[in-house]
Amino acid sequence: MKSQKTAENTKGQIILYKNKLEVRLEQDTVWLTQKQMAELFDTERSVITKHLNNIFKSNELNKKSNVQKMHIANSDKPVSFYNLDAIISVGYRVNSIRGTQFRIWATNVLRRHLVDGFTINEKRLKTQQNRINELQNDMRQLLLRWESRSHCHSPALCPADAG
Repeated sequence: MKSQKTAENTKGQIILYKNKLEVRLEQDTVWLTQKQMAELFDTERSVITKHLNNIFKSNELNKKSNVQKMHIANSDKPVSFYNLDAIISVGYRVNSIRGTQFRIWATNVLRRHLVDGFTINEKRLKTQQNRINELQNDMRQLLLRWESRSHCHSPALCPADAG
C-alpha cells in the first residue's frame, strides 16, 4: 500500500509525498500490524490499539477471525496482524487527515458500487487487459507456426522451425 503526505510549500503549491507500506497478502486479504496501521492512517499506535479494542469489545468484529499471530524477523514473540476488515473498521474511527481521506475514498467507492451495481478497479483492469493482449499475441504466433507446419508436406522445403 502506498501512503501519502501532503504539505503546502511557501509558494502555495501542494506537494504529495508518497511512501510504500509493506503489507502481507494471505488468505485473500491484506494483513497489517498496529504499527503499520498507525503509519497508514498517520496517527499514533496507541490510537490504533484503542480503536481495535473498542471494535472487538463492541463485537463489531470477531477477534478470532480478524487477528492472526505471525512470527517475523527480529521479533522474540509472534506479532498480531489484523485483516482488511479490521483495517477498514479502524479507518472509519481514526481522527486524522489520512483517516478522513480514507473515509472519503471508501464512501465514494461504496456509493459507486451501490448506484452502479458493481465496482471496477481500473488500474487492475488495465493490467489484466495488457496480460490478455500478450496472451492473444502468443496464441496468434503459435497458431501461425502450427498452420505453417500443417501446410508443409515436404520436410526439405519447410522452414527450420516448422519441423
